[in-house]
Amino acid sequence: MGKKYRIEIDAVTNYLESQSAPEADRYVFAYTITIRNSGDAPARLVARHWIITDAHGKVQEVRGEGVVGEKPYLAPGQSFRYTSAAMIETPVGSMRGAYRMVADDGEHFDAEIPPFTLAIPRTLH
Repeated sequence: MGKKYRIEIDAVTNYLESQSAPEADRYVFAYTITIRNSGDAPARLVARHWIITDAHGKVQEVRGEGVVGEKPYLAPGQSFRYTSAAMIETPVGSMRGAYRMVADDGEHFDAEIPPFTLAIPRTLH
């Protein structure tokens, strides 16, 4: 059948020092996600499921419709990029999850979001 459904996901993170308060265990990270349809079938992103884990093992699960208020429709070869943010209580953590996709033929499938690290940059003194 080949690669009918294939969604590739890349993440780039950025520590938001101005929104963070380390003395209050508040570390805020922006993440920019690029979602690319490298399969053969058009599909729409309809929901998200994030699992955010801090260095103490505290887990936040986030579920919702779409991303940043949108439900992007991706034809083969198209991509969609957006930026959002997450807050954790430690300087290092990780995020992973899945996007629920619906293909034009009505088939539902999950596009796995590979784990990526949230970490404040190392500072040199």
